Amino acid sequence: MTVKIDSKQYKHVDLVQVTGRVDSSTAPLLDQELQKIIKEGRNKIVVDMAQTEYVSSAGLRALLAAQKAVRAQIMAGDVRLAGMTEKVKKAFELAGFMELFQSFENSTDAVGSF
Repeated sequence: MTVKIDSKQYKHVDLVQVTGRVDSSTAPLLDQELQKIIKEGRNKIVVDMAQTEYVSSAGLRALLAAQKAVRAQIMAGDVRLAGMTEKVKKAFELAGFMELFQSFENSTDAVGSF
């Protein structure tokens, strides 16, 4: 299965919805979308993973790169995660990434946290 990435810009936050598998062949698409948002000067990003089936190390690297980029800005931002399935959450835990990201039950809570 491929990945589908949809972005929606709100007043202060960008919501990126990821559907499908994020692996070595699809992670560059996620990375491109996140970097595009950051280059446009927006640094508050919620990644909705409710429909994400799988995340490989390449996907984790794309998220970490975005996190580092938004936190390095003068007006530091954040990348927050929402709606993670147990399978995806397990991948984050195994990689030790849960401590690096704030995680929320759903995208509404994550968007509202900014």
